[in-house]
Amino acid sequence: MKPLRRILIVGGGSSGWMSAALLAKVFEGLFEITLVESQDIGTIGVGEATIPPIKKYLNHLQLDEDEFIRLTQASFKLGIQFENWDRIGAKYIHGFGVIGHNLGMLATHQLWLKARQMGLTESFDAFSINTAASLENRFTRSHRDKPNSPLGHIAYAFHLDASLFAKFLSGYAQERGVRRVEGKVVDVKLRGEDGFIESVQLADGQVLEADLFLDCSGFRGLLIEGALKTGFVDWSHWLPCDSALAVPCTRSENFTPYTRSIAHGSGWQWRIPLQHRTGNGHVYAKDFISDDEAASILLGNLDGETMADPLQVRFKAGKRTKLWNKNCVAVGLAGGFLEPLESTSLHLVQSGLIRLIRLFPDLEFDAGNIDEFNRQTDFEYERIRDFIILHYKATERDDTPFWNYCRTMEVPEPLQHKIDLWMANGRVFKENHGLFSHESWIQVFIGQGMIPRGYDPRVDAKSDEAVMKHLNGISGVIRTCVGQMQTHADFVAAHCAAPKMM
Repeated sequence: MKPLRRILIVGGGSSGWMSAALLAKVFEGLFEITLVESQDIGTIGVGEATIPPIKKYLNHLQLDEDEFIRLTQASFKLGIQFENWDRIGAKYIHGFGVIGHNLGMLATHQLWLKARQMGLTESFDAFSINTAASLENRFTRSHRDKPNSPLGHIAYAFHLDASLFAKFLSGYAQERGVRRVEGKVVDVKLRGEDGFIESVQLADGQVLEADLFLDCSGFRGLLIEGALKTGFVDWSHWLPCDSALAVPCTRSENFTPYTRSIAHGSGWQWRIPLQHRTGNGHVYAKDFISDDEAASILLGNLDGETMADPLQVRFKAGKRTKLWNKNCVAVGLAGGFLEPLESTSLHLVQSGLIRLIRLFPDLEFDAGNIDEFNRQTDFEYERIRDFIILHYKATERDDTPFWNYCRTMEVPEPLQHKIDLWMANGRVFKENHGLFSHESWIQVFIGQGMIPRGYDPRVDAKSDEAVMKHLNGISGVIRTCVGQMQTHADFVAAHCAAPKMM
């Protein structure tokens, strides 16, 4: 083996400093790690909502959760509320965690499907403690001492300030030996014999050499595309939104423990509540709506006073043909972009880093490691892509050209297979290590109005009375548990309130 000695991370922001912090912690000084960033290049802070695996990242860094929340002005997140997606006026919540409690081998949603045919009017929301708590603006952490109660199965993530997150990780990484270099990369030198990256040159003439390069340069893909010409797989025919406007506003009294996603005529708007402000944005397709109209919709649907001018971002849904090419690994936006509808942006940074650590190379850069990294990465991106496409495809909306396009478009074959399987008897199977659980797919299918034609025939082995008794027991216990929780605002104030910002 010929071990690596030097790692260079090009770009800061969330992806750059998440990379630096995790590598510094895991490798404990084994490598010389340098990060180069320019204060003149802004970061895109639209990824302020996360999903539960972010807690694994914090655990890897051995961070105190309450302290992390204070330093990033964070709040808790039990799920995402979707409004106007199936039809105008309709709402549902994709809650994290478990749904109900199985009756033997029968899943809760299968019992609900039969009960619905029998006339049950109770919403599916009643059978998820995350969803029920969200609707009441209540929160608690999972109670490990109550494994047989819904209170023992609460999954959560965070809403956080992306710039404060990057600042915090910058300090963490530098305390553990990462060297930060201020500068703008103006040239990349490739080795003549194999086309590997040899060094980058900064505007001040400084040359930085390394063995392994992490491209965290954002949409530009300065190394992975600019230097290595890796190529890009375009998914915009399935995900036509290509623009976003982001704006913060003052915090309102509606301090929700969930993200809101409100569908408009040619896209959707996010609302992310933080302790010191509320993050908002409008993701839209510029072929269907003008920038001015998109801005008007965004600014007309805020529940606080604006704190800055809207920031506009252009993007294209898709990914690099390979996120690991030669001795360069693309992380974050440099590797690809999937709109933040299901808050997967920071997760893709995290999962890519963990995948790299598990397949970490030596100076030989064996093709087997690289190919496996790219195979796993392709699978993850494609399954997340399909889950996001489902939100657009599964709609009854025909009120605008945008929704007519989404409703009638052909979708990738793996997604169509999932839809067909679900619509028959409400069945969902998780593939390999796909990110989203059965519960996630089930909640989006039902929430978007895709009710199967039938249910699992095994349900008929139970009497109608047994089915109703089991479902009523679940919803009743969940109501009792939610009633024992504090409000989200009170929980944060009691455990992890951030100092007031001046």
